[in-house]
Amino acid sequence: MAIVTVPAEARRLTDKAEIISFLAAHGIHHETWPLEDRVDPAAPPERILAAYAPEIDELKRRGGFVTADVIDVYPDTPNLDVMLAKFNKEHTHTEDEIRFILQGRGVFHINPGDRPVFAIEVWAGDLISVPLGTRHWFDLCGDRRIRAIRLFQDTSGWTPHYIADGVHARYMPICMGPAWIAGSTGTTT
Repeated sequence: MAIVTVPAEARRLTDKAEIISFLAAHGIHHETWPLEDRVDPAAPPERILAAYAPEIDELKRRGGFVTADVIDVYPDTPNLDVMLAKFNKEHTHTEDEIRFILQGRGVFHINPGDRPVFAIEVWAGDLISVPLGTRHWFDLCGDRRIRAIRLFQDTSGWTPHYIADGVHARYMPICMGPAWIAGSTGTTT
């Protein structure tokens, strides 16, 4: 389950209902999909996509998505830093950004403009939908590992539109992880 952190308010949300409500107030959809007994998260992409076909088809129907793929990033992925440089600066997209995390962890920072920047740490089982036009950036956690299903509304994929005066440099990836959750009591203010 995701963790939401609002650094300017020294606030962390770990309760599922609170997270869903908080993100919905910012136009961001979050849900969890089953992992157990569905398919091995390390399976080949075609098996992953077949196993999650009902959920993918529903997202395609609701959101106008036309294609889905599986991205697989390891610490030793060639040119990993170059790839990450495309995502870790504040930007927007002309389509929704949908990710279902199969393995690993990452952090989406969201800059709503009129409210404080917040971070959403996602890990296996989390589905997140960041609406088009939302100012955001993405970082991997320290293990530099993520495997995710991605959906696209345009078959050519998306192109980031970088924000010239982006605030991303003021924020570090904040990855608390499942171990932190196990010792947590919920919302921290």
